Amino acid sequence: FNKYSKVGNRRGYTAFDVARKILDRNGLYNVQIERVSGNLTDHFDPKTNVVRLSDSTYSSTSVAAIGVAAHEVGHAVQHAEKYMPIKLRNSIVPIVQFSSYLAWPLVLIGILVGAPNLASFGVILFTFVVAFQLVTLPVEFNASSRAIKTLDEQLILDEDEVKMSKKVLSAAAMTYVAAAAVAIGNLLRLLVISGRSNRD
Repeated sequence: FNKYSKVGNRRGYTAFDVARKILDRNGLYNVQIERVSGNLTDHFDPKTNVVRLSDSTYSSTSVAAIGVAAHEVGHAVQHAEKYMPIKLRNSIVPIVQFSSYLAWPLVLIGILVGAPNLASFGVILFTFVVAFQLVTLPVEFNASSRAIKTLDEQLILDEDEVKMSKKVLSAAAMTYVAAAAVAIGNLLRLLVISGRSNRD
């Protein structure tokens, strides 16, 4: 992002311009765009139907910022089209928020007090965290795919600029792959720890 945030697009569009253009072309006139403080805090809020672009993105003309904005709009389009993975992800968010806080403490307390069922319940809770990370992958990859296709087909960016935006979004996607790998690794750790405790 830092590399391509220094490369402005030739048409002079801001990230806000591009986000509004794509939303309108998809008939999503009701989706608002707001500025949010921070760096790369961009996101789509399905509860309020708002795309929020960060300070580093909102008024930037860089190919990096435009790629990010198009990606977030991709989530708004997914939501409008009732794209199944995003519906599934949104439906398990409350469970995941609960599970992520309680899983490890329950496993550790279960081991310390000799309650294998409590430890096993903690492991089960953590599987929701892993499920969330896994279902996030198609959601994020699809939003990026939509973004790149739109930037190219609607001639928002030139061909070489599209390639730069794609590099930014591909790098961002790898962070979700890494998060999923870490979650799976932690689940395996929990299984090993609770398994040893049960044998003891």
